[in-house]
Amino acid sequence: MRSMWNTAKAMAQQAPPERNRWVDFLRAFSILAVVIGHWLVAAPYIDAAGEVQGGHLLGIIPWTQWLTWGFQVMPIFFLVGGYSNGVSWAAQLRDGKPYAEWFASRIQRLINPVFPVLLAWAVFAFFGTMVGVEREVVKLATSLALVPVWFLAVYLLVTALVPFSYAAWRKIGFWSFAWLAACAVLVDMLTLFYRVPYVNFANFLFVWVGIHQLGYAWRDGRMGGGRALLWFLGGLAALGLLVGFGPYPVAMIGVPGAEMTNSMPPTLALFALGVMQAGLVLTLEPAGRRMLESLRIWTATVLLNGMIMSVYLWHLTAFVLVMVAAWLAGGVGLHVEPGSSEWWLARPVWFALYVAVLLPLVGIFARYERGFGPARDGRPVPHWRLVAGLLMICAGLAMTAAISIASPFGESGVRWWVVALPFIGAALVGFGPVYGWFKSKHR
Repeated sequence: MRSMWNTAKAMAQQAPPERNRWVDFLRAFSILAVVIGHWLVAAPYIDAAGEVQGGHLLGIIPWTQWLTWGFQVMPIFFLVGGYSNGVSWAAQLRDGKPYAEWFASRIQRLINPVFPVLLAWAVFAFFGTMVGVEREVVKLATSLALVPVWFLAVYLLVTALVPFSYAAWRKIGFWSFAWLAACAVLVDMLTLFYRVPYVNFANFLFVWVGIHQLGYAWRDGRMGGGRALLWFLGGLAALGLLVGFGPYPVAMIGVPGAEMTNSMPPTLALFALGVMQAGLVLTLEPAGRRMLESLRIWTATVLLNGMIMSVYLWHLTAFVLVMVAAWLAGGVGLHVEPGSSEWWLARPVWFALYVAVLLPLVGIFARYERGFGPARDGRPVPHWRLVAGLLMICAGLAMTAAISIASPFGESGVRWWVVALPFIGAALVGFGPVYGWFKSKHR
């Protein structure tokens, strides 16, 4: 840890003075908030009959649904993504470099850390099935641990559209945001009032690309000062009206048993939350940048950003491992009713256990954020391979989250086709373990 801190400190000291450190801080903050939120809402317990129940805090204690207005911070990640993608794509245009080179590198940075966690849980599902663990138990553990991968599929699609969304921003400015907001309104109207099936999935793009557009506005200095406060107040007012007088639930994530969810797919209410959060964090930017002048805080930010995807992808694996250990130890700590005073008082102890298990996992697997197998050869990838690879990666990640890699049928207990899709897609783009194997066979 001391070596990692010293490395991060050296990198922090070398950061150019014009770098917006608040962007890096918000990236780390948003992922940590997601981690804490997941650890908090997942509340398994053993009931009076001795059965393990997969409790969900938002369903057990309804008032906690209001907390999701603070813990559902994926909009901040897309806001930061808009800022960062705007910077890198503008530089790409300025240097006259091809889109394929830019996007292939973005895919590689995002997907490299996924390979180890996907392989680890495929191996678990296989051997768990072989030794006779109930398939429902295997599926429950695997599905929970791999929940985070859905976000990467959506973020990759949003990033793929950067040339178009950035061009729209440069040409019509905030109207590009307004058109996306109008499309999100139309989608919700078709879904809620006319019951048109499946159209709500379009909001994965309309909502998240819309928040991403605000990142461009931030980069261009068009959301600072008092304007940021107006965005915050406007988003808060819109969210209050949509939840208070509209059909939208309070919770900004899914609640078991609820008729409607604001996040899967996203709704206009989640769009309003994103606007509110964007206004809030940009209102706080001047104070935040002053805070980050502290070398210690800035070094911690650099350190965390260097392993942020590993923290995100492995935090629920750590949770599952702790829960399994507690169950094997006779259910120690799991007989406490979620939401009781005893349960709340025990949260710091449980969180310490999650962190203790997560840190070694991050220490082992963070290296894959820098690459998995041989590096790309730098040559532009043909567009057909780029598109096909992107679609295969996104389909694999989406299916992992939607139906799980654990299979209720077949001898292996694994949906190998779901596991294989991201690997094959990465190979088409020109990186990853399958690509490395192919290159070694054809030298």
